[in-house]
Amino acid sequence: MARSAGSKPAVARASPPPPRSHPGHRPESRAAKHKDDYSSEGVEDNDVFLLPGSDFQLMLGITVLAAAVRLFRIYQPTSVVFDEVHFGGFASKYIKGRFFMDVHPPLAKLMITLFGWLAGFDGNFDFKEIGKDYLEPGVPYVAMRMFPAICGILLAPTMFLTLKAAGCRTFTAAMGAGLIIFENGLLTQARLILLDSPLMIATAFTALSFISFSNQQELGPSRAFGLSWWFWLVMTGLGLGVTLSIKWVGLFTIAWVGAITLVHLWVLLGDYKHVTIRIFAKHFMARVFCLIFIPLTFYMAMFGIHFLCLVNPGDGDGFMSSEFQSTLNSKGMQDVPADVLLGSRVTIRHVNTQGGYLHSHPLMYPTGSKQQQVTLYPHKDDNNLWLFENQTQPLDSNGQPINGTNAWYNIPETPYIQNGAIIRLYHLTTHRRLHSHDVRPPITEADWQNEVSAYGYEGFDGDANDFFRVEIVKKKSKSGVAQERLRTIDTKFRLIHVMTGCVLFSHKVRLPDWASEQQEVTCARGGTLPNSLWYVEYNDHPKLGPDSEKVNYANPGFFGKFWELQKVMWKTNAGLVESHAWDSRPPSWPILRRGINFWGKDHRQIYLIGNPVVWWSATAAVVVYVLFKGIAVLRWQRSCDDYSIPVFKRFDYEIGTSVLGWALHYFPFFLMQRQLFLHHYFPALYFAIIAFCQLYDFVFARIPGVGLRENPIIGKACAVGFLVLSVVVFTLLSPLAYGNPWTKAECNRVKLFSSWDWDCNTFLDSYEGYKTLPSTPAAVQTPQQSVQAQQAPPPVAGGQAGQIPIADAQKAAQAQEGKPNVSGAPLPPNQRLLRTEQHVEYRDQHGNLLNEEQVKALEGKVEFKTRYETRTRLIDAQGNEILLPPGGGQPPQEQQNQAAAAGVAPPHPDVEGVDRETPKRVVPDEQIPEPKQSVEGEKEREEKSAKPASEKNEASAKADEL
Repeated sequence: MARSAGSKPAVARASPPPPRSHPGHRPESRAAKHKDDYSSEGVEDNDVFLLPGSDFQLMLGITVLAAAVRLFRIYQPTSVVFDEVHFGGFASKYIKGRFFMDVHPPLAKLMITLFGWLAGFDGNFDFKEIGKDYLEPGVPYVAMRMFPAICGILLAPTMFLTLKAAGCRTFTAAMGAGLIIFENGLLTQARLILLDSPLMIATAFTALSFISFSNQQELGPSRAFGLSWWFWLVMTGLGLGVTLSIKWVGLFTIAWVGAITLVHLWVLLGDYKHVTIRIFAKHFMARVFCLIFIPLTFYMAMFGIHFLCLVNPGDGDGFMSSEFQSTLNSKGMQDVPADVLLGSRVTIRHVNTQGGYLHSHPLMYPTGSKQQQVTLYPHKDDNNLWLFENQTQPLDSNGQPINGTNAWYNIPETPYIQNGAIIRLYHLTTHRRLHSHDVRPPITEADWQNEVSAYGYEGFDGDANDFFRVEIVKKKSKSGVAQERLRTIDTKFRLIHVMTGCVLFSHKVRLPDWASEQQEVTCARGGTLPNSLWYVEYNDHPKLGPDSEKVNYANPGFFGKFWELQKVMWKTNAGLVESHAWDSRPPSWPILRRGINFWGKDHRQIYLIGNPVVWWSATAAVVVYVLFKGIAVLRWQRSCDDYSIPVFKRFDYEIGTSVLGWALHYFPFFLMQRQLFLHHYFPALYFAIIAFCQLYDFVFARIPGVGLRENPIIGKACAVGFLVLSVVVFTLLSPLAYGNPWTKAECNRVKLFSSWDWDCNTFLDSYEGYKTLPSTPAAVQTPQQSVQAQQAPPPVAGGQAGQIPIADAQKAAQAQEGKPNVSGAPLPPNQRLLRTEQHVEYRDQHGNLLNEEQVKALEGKVEFKTRYETRTRLIDAQGNEILLPPGGGQPPQEQQNQAAAAGVAPPHPDVEGVDRETPKRVVPDEQIPEPKQSVEGEKEREEKSAKPASEKNEASAKADEL
């Protein structure tokens, strides 16, 4: 931000400065002035708008070079990579207007959507799986990748300007920009439909703006409230708003700006001669407006656009409250009668767990009582309809019971349902009543929870296990009459089972396939209050005519929706605690211990790994500063007068500011229990690179007496040499960033550590082998699809690159029958392909083969996941296996297994909740995965429809592949 007093302007930095006693030496004359105002000693005006034309020409060349590096083969690969699954999918949902929930703010996703829409993207491609082909459906994926790429290109000139604003020499600033260009990790992120590249340019722009503002601030009262002062302060606030609107990592940038702003205000408060209380208040309010009001307004405006785009229901509205959902098209409902009577046809919603409906359908529990299932279901459906009954049927004028479903419609007066009333719930579509008994639930086999079922038949009188007592929870209900009797929407109540004393309860446990993966409902003794609360949403009764009092959900308005979404984002983000195949922890980031496998196909791989020269140099700079600061504090304690030296003071303050930015973007991750990945370190890396360049500039151009400042050619030569070394390492690792062909030998040569866990066996032995590879199928699906969701074994980190799921393999085998090659391998002469065979196996998490008895014992207790390792056997007419010739077809089995261990990377669950392929442990407020369609009703008819036997066999085969 400022330069030492011993520095000269950029046009004459080769010669040493005049002695400090020289009467014309400007810094010395300013030093005397520092006794009177808050300006900093040894500071020059480093406004980047005043740079010489040669610097702008150099910056233009840097931008062109960055564009060449970032845009090189940006069309490659031509299929979905890593989190393009999510962020490309969000673009589809924006265009379709379907609501989704993501843990990240919307700005970058909106920009990606804009680029895709301008290029003609219609939102019909779903980005469903890694490896899904872009070319055949004509997805303008290159245009969508252009937005992150442009952000990555602009990062290099922004670094150049930032270092110039910090007072560094031109060759130092150029070196820093070069380190950004040739940083492999930043390159990888900038070529894909991901959020990290937009986040980096927003963070960099904020750093440039604030460093420029700080420079103006340190020049003293003469610059306060000037045009440049205001411009950079406003740009800082705008940068904070943009950064925060891309990812919440922007909160760390806000902390960095806020910490240094407090230092500025503290210094201002000490200048009692030039800063009156009125002037201090102006400084304070200017910062409040620019650094709080502008970012917050911009952030909220992005959510305003977000809500305007997402007006239709989607797969994310289940995260939101009923009030929020009612603002979406087709999710709203007509006004309904407020009073609930005996005989009312109602739907009952759970207050917690995203408000599913109490639901039943004509399927039985496979265990326990084997009575009809009762679940929680998130969609509106006829099977959600229940009827409130008394303990006994109503009596006619002769005192005889009136039987039938419509009995309560034929009596003169229908009573309200008061607090403490004993009721029964009659399921209208299956003619069974809500029922509980001392039987363990199907999944939660705990003594304090009982099974809840639907029991009986039409005309059956029921038994005492159908009785529930209504208990209105007054502190959760709307004040007034809703606290005395059941009222639609306004009354929150519990249903207490009279015979056992347990409470109707639901929690975030999903039932297996036999219940269509819906949420479990139990009767719990001592269950938590939020999970035991219910309310009536829909209410209908013939006695409640059109003139009866009506209610509806209150419209939360923008601010209500905004605040609710922030809370849901926070809870979901905090709930991402499951392990992931490619996660890493903060201690490993500065030393670049491990990367992330993004994509693998056709013997190529994309693996996120940084340039070790850049990372380790930046980390070393932080360590050097920490050691310097420790020694400086010790010397200060011993009354050494080091801080009277302007260069020493500027070294401490300027590099310390950058190291503070590194620390505030790095250490908070130690407090997080959620999944973390290497790319979370990128903002901290950016500040560390700034610190390294500042340290380099001080050593080679600003510290007097060493001899390097007086010989600038040494500093320039060292900068060029260091940059050349970075380029060499960048080039060696570039196939992993670009997805280019590579050989095993070259891969193994640069793999310095075993923790760098990309698989060199993925690649071929020579580049010639890539020329003979067959063309890639139009749409190769990514492995790993969950077949049954329960409690999972440890995850498998992807499947073999280029493999095809069984159903697709069968189709491919049929299509290739009689053709001259299979799996890219030519058939031996005089032989023809008669048939293909697939063998399905169960294996445990250690790869051990399970027999049928072991598999049967595990059913219902573990999650069966497919891992598609398709190996095609070629059988001739005599039944003999045709061996593939050398140089063609599949690689050896050992290599197949190794490729499967690396393979296609699973998407990390940094969006839309937890990756469903990861083993789950239930945590509070964790999102329930979307259930499959149930049975009966609008969304349930498909389950009852007849299905061909082949479909069942294929499903079984997929389940058997573990």
